[in-house]
Amino acid sequence: MRLRTKFLLFIGPIILISFGITFIRTHHFQEALIYKQAKIQARMLAQQILLTRKWVADHNGIFLIMQPGELGNSFLEEPIITDDTGTSYIKGNPAMVTRELSAYADEAGFCRFRVTSLAPINPANLPDTFEQNALVSFNKGTMEATAIENTPQGRVLRYSSPLTTKKPCLKCHERHGYQLGDLRGALSLTIPIGWADEMASSNFKLLVGVGVASIICVYITLIFLIELMVVRRLELITAYFNQFPNNLGKTQQLPGGKDEIHYLGKNVVDLGHRLFNSQKLLAEARERMFQTEKMAALGRLSAGVAHEINNPLGGMRNCIKSLTESPNDKIMRNTYLPLIDKGLIRIEQIVRQLLNFGRTEPLRFRTSMVDDLIHEALLLLEYRLKNIKVTLHLTLDKPIVTDVEALKQIIVNIILNAAQAMDNSGAITIETGSDKTMAFIKFRDTGNGIPKDIIDKIFDPFFTTKDAGEGTGMGLAVSFSFVEKMGGIITVNSEIGVGSEFVVFIPLHIMGQGENNGKNITG
Repeated sequence: MRLRTKFLLFIGPIILISFGITFIRTHHFQEALIYKQAKIQARMLAQQILLTRKWVADHNGIFLIMQPGELGNSFLEEPIITDDTGTSYIKGNPAMVTRELSAYADEAGFCRFRVTSLAPINPANLPDTFEQNALVSFNKGTMEATAIENTPQGRVLRYSSPLTTKKPCLKCHERHGYQLGDLRGALSLTIPIGWADEMASSNFKLLVGVGVASIICVYITLIFLIELMVVRRLELITAYFNQFPNNLGKTQQLPGGKDEIHYLGKNVVDLGHRLFNSQKLLAEARERMFQTEKMAALGRLSAGVAHEINNPLGGMRNCIKSLTESPNDKIMRNTYLPLIDKGLIRIEQIVRQLLNFGRTEPLRFRTSMVDDLIHEALLLLEYRLKNIKVTLHLTLDKPIVTDVEALKQIIVNIILNAAQAMDNSGAITIETGSDKTMAFIKFRDTGNGIPKDIIDKIFDPFFTTKDAGEGTGMGLAVSFSFVEKMGGIITVNSEIGVGSEFVVFIPLHIMGQGENNGKNITG
């Protein structure tokens, strides 16, 4: 997953949660604001109604010309009065004015209101649940009560405030047992707030639209900034690594600006140069170590080869001495001269093998027979294998492209390692073969085996289980390196008390080279 995707996946939920919380908080704030505004409106309207009622009470009511069919207020002592001209008037008290104003307000869809009491004179003024709870709370000292209710026509605000007995009120209510300052009921208002809900819904939709647009803009901006300031600049550093080390010494475009990525790019370039120099020094040191190991192996071989050379030399000296003593003995000359020639050829072969084994040339691939190389290596190691039974199953009867001397050194190193593991007594089985792509050489010994805790370390340079002076710990490391350079692999399986098995796999056509290709390959 790319860095851009990870960043967006990480920052995306944070943005969504942040905007979501903002939307919810804004919506709740808007709801609270609507509720607060509706309460203020209800409070102001209640004050206007109370002032209207007070005006009516202060003027002993209002008198309206009585129309045909109208009846007076049966709850008043004088609901109807007649003047000297015979005109009848209906008396309107504060309660009647409140009812008629409420009817007009309700018809206009503005609001409705009424007077209510726990013990009403007019049964029509019996309280509903909200009003009853409000009246109970007013008796405990509460000065107003509010609530939001859902109705078929939409939400409404319920508001109620207490009505206390004033001096003008006693003219009508003193006969009902009220005294000055008594709580005689409450003014109850019902105000529709559907208009506010519609406004809130419209505002919420607008807020959501703005929020979605803002999130998209933030995402696009983030993608652009991440691409411009991070991804593209990191890609420049990646491109430098992909071209390493071919871009050493060339002008390289790296991130600009004086920030962390710029300094990272500079440090990467410096690291590349240090890494290249370190690899170069390491390769040189490795080649020196490999050559040192080869010389050490050559020294171990020389000790035995000296004995192998000494035997034919002793026989040749006896032949020459006999020929010197009897120079005219034709039969002796014909017998000893071929023996001397055979001994010289034997010495020449051994010395040539030692010289080839100790050469320092780079890998040179050419066509060779692996089975023949194994026979040559066994001839070179004959002195070390006198007490070891060697069994051969050589079936690789076709030439392959390989480095003759490198492969011979691999064979010698593995056989020497097996001989030392068996204390120069036991059995070694060598098997060769091939499939369509790989040739293999398999070495099995009857040594003590390799413990599981160190089997992964046997190809490490300088790792050895031998006593001091018996090995450098580089034999298998050199073999591993040569096999790797030839494009092959080397595997090992071992069982304590049974022995070990090394298998060397070599491509039949190394790195696509055809036969008789003498191209040099260096480490």
